[in-house]
Amino acid sequence: MVGKILAIAVSCVCIWSLVLAFADETQKSKKGEAEFNEHCVVCHPGGGNVINPQKTLHRKDLEANNIRTPDDILKIIRNPGPGMTKFDESVISDKDAREIAGYILDSFK
Repeated sequence: MVGKILAIAVSCVCIWSLVLAFADETQKSKKGEAEFNEHCVVCHPGGGNVINPQKTLHRKDLEANNIRTPDDILKIIRNPGPGMTKFDESVISDKDAREIAGYILDSFK
């Protein structure tokens, strides 16, 4: 009987941990989306690019330009090429920039 109760308790803890992890990821995604909408959507509506249509935020274009990780996107946010606004840490923190990067990689496939 004690073994069954212990097994149920362990299962509940595991399930609760998964729920909390999913909730945390959902919050990050919403934060990334909000930051993207505040700073990026004007030039990148729907993951496109109104300045340079060959450099969208869709996976095939990102990969064609050797952009595969959140760090790659962070580098561009901090030191973009011609036509893109530079965002330093006083405008977008590293944490928020990484959330934007995660949102981009998850959203525009």
